[in-house]
Amino acid sequence: MRPALDVADVFRAHGPAYRMAQAGHLSLGQLKVMSAIEACRTAELGGHVERCEDCAHVRIAYNSCRNRHCPKRQGAAAERWLRAREAELLPLAYYHVVFTLPAEVADIAFHNKAAVYDILFKAASQTLLTIAADPKHLGARIGLVAVLHTWGSALTHHPHIHCIVPGGGLSLDGERWISCRKGFFLPVRVLSRLFRRLFLERLKAAHTEGRLAFFGEQAGLADGGLFAAAMAPLRRAEWVVYAKPPFAGPKSVLAYLARYTHRVAISASRLVSLDERGVTFRYKDYRTDGPDRRKLMTLAASEFMRRFLIHVLPPGFHRIRHYGLFANAARAANLAKARALLEQASPPAPTDVANDDTAAADAFPCPCCGGRMRLIEVFERGAYPRLALSPIVVGIDSS
Repeated sequence: MRPALDVADVFRAHGPAYRMAQAGHLSLGQLKVMSAIEACRTAELGGHVERCEDCAHVRIAYNSCRNRHCPKRQGAAAERWLRAREAELLPLAYYHVVFTLPAEVADIAFHNKAAVYDILFKAASQTLLTIAADPKHLGARIGLVAVLHTWGSALTHHPHIHCIVPGGGLSLDGERWISCRKGFFLPVRVLSRLFRRLFLERLKAAHTEGRLAFFGEQAGLADGGLFAAAMAPLRRAEWVVYAKPPFAGPKSVLAYLARYTHRVAISASRLVSLDERGVTFRYKDYRTDGPDRRKLMTLAASEFMRRFLIHVLPPGFHRIRHYGLFANAARAANLAKARALLEQASPPAPTDVANDDTAAADAFPCPCCGGRMRLIEVFERGAYPRLALSPIVVGIDSS
């Protein structure tokens, strides 16, 4: 069922005025995201018609935009990705480790997203792989899935990496499986110190190579001496790295990944209203504990759109990456080796999640009787169905 309010409603109502006010200040990628969200699941993108086999109820479903920043199209994409990951789960505890950038570095990342986000991925993954391989800690080669999030609950710029890691790895000679201690993966303080050093080393190299740009109040950081002076306090500061308790089994890992891998800055479920005051939405105030943590915030529509669009990733940037045993080149061989050492039979091939109109209809049964919906017509972009029907828009991704 279509939510009462979604992000597209904001962009359709206020997007044209925002484009005019910000002419010359929006990137091509941001403009494409705006257009995609506005067109998503409308006749502009085409769609299909379904009829119930039992009660003959008819429904029109418009296609999604397929843009990875659109809140509406994430369900099907996440489902396909998850089915592929199911076959890779190992029968042991998984841990969740989060690496967060200090505010001073996040400010640099704001105008250097591709460079700094890439450094964040590399520093976080290298930290985990290095400490895990150290015989003083685990002494094993591990695998991990890393997911980039760039937002805080209030849509502010808050880049951080979520890492999902099995609680163990292959011995360095590849002959044994080494498990971590129950309930404990790796020492957070050690992870934090190495992450800080690796990140700042890579950031300094990017500055030396001229891969960073600075504007406004940060313009002076283009000078090597001033940049070094600004980074010096960060070498002594505590960087936030934290490990959550292990997941309660493989199914909970998948449930978590379903929520996090294809998440965008804000979903329709958090939107409350759109009126003359602006956009009101729910957020969490992490400075407050208990039930008072959940609050409401109202932003002018232009500010809401600005905050949403700062989380548009650079073209071609991969926000989900695999490292160590899970690196694409050797993933299958490493998983087979791990299963053999864990004495686990190879899992069945992952269920194929189709991406056609029939699958979409099967996923959403008839709202009247629960019967099977059958595809009866497909119409192209900008067209309407030939049948004389009222244009009912429903939440099915048929792209």
